[in-house]
Amino acid sequence: MALRFVGIDPNTDLEHCPTVWADEAAGELVLQGWKAGPELRTACEGNSPAKGGIPDSEEVIRIPASMMPMIREACDAVERSAVQ
Repeated sequence: MALRFVGIDPNTDLEHCPTVWADEAAGELVLQGWKAGPELRTACEGNSPAKGGIPDSEEVIRIPASMMPMIREACDAVERSAVQ
């Protein structure tokens, strides 16, 4: 798997580091973020059209707004790889 590092939260303390990568071969974004607490997870489950809640194999994460340009860049990279 070849991940392309896109960026890390500019406000990071280098220990707790939300990060964005693009997996151009798979056409996916890979995100590292803060795990949602039980309250946010419950709120997401209550606002989801999916039945049965969030499976154990998935997680809700938080990404700071300061990382939106990185997420856009990763989206662009993945979209470009899908066109080739």
